Amino acid sequence: MKSARRARRAGARGVSYEAMRRLALALPGVEEGTCYGTPAWRVAGKLFARLREDGALVLRTDLDERERLMSSDPEAFYVTDHYLAYPWVLVRLSNVRRDRLRALIDSAWQRSAPKTLRADVGPRGKKA
Repeated sequence: MKSARRARRAGARGVSYEAMRRLALALPGVEEGTCYGTPAWRVAGKLFARLREDGALVLRTDLDERERLMSSDPEAFYVTDHYLAYPWVLVRLSNVRRDRLRALIDSAWQRSAPKTLRADVGPRGKKA
């Protein structure tokens, strides 16, 4: 029964702020703070995610992945003019699947974490 519930939750659209926050804080070395007056998450002092004033999540990515995300699901992923030249994607938490967000948060953490910390962890930030 629990695994069926988890499968439904992973495929369902919409992730709460608290659920997103737990995903970020579950990764090694993550510190919660603020950036531009909104909640933000860093690893080794390097920003990998922050919440915008409008409730969208800003995640570190690369420009190619950002294009793929926006093409595959424009209801969940987008960019504003401000972010066009930067490796960030905006995520509508109300329109993203939990499993996809989890993978993207992990990826943003991987891009930001120091090599020594990345080498010490396996899938989902567990010690190797």
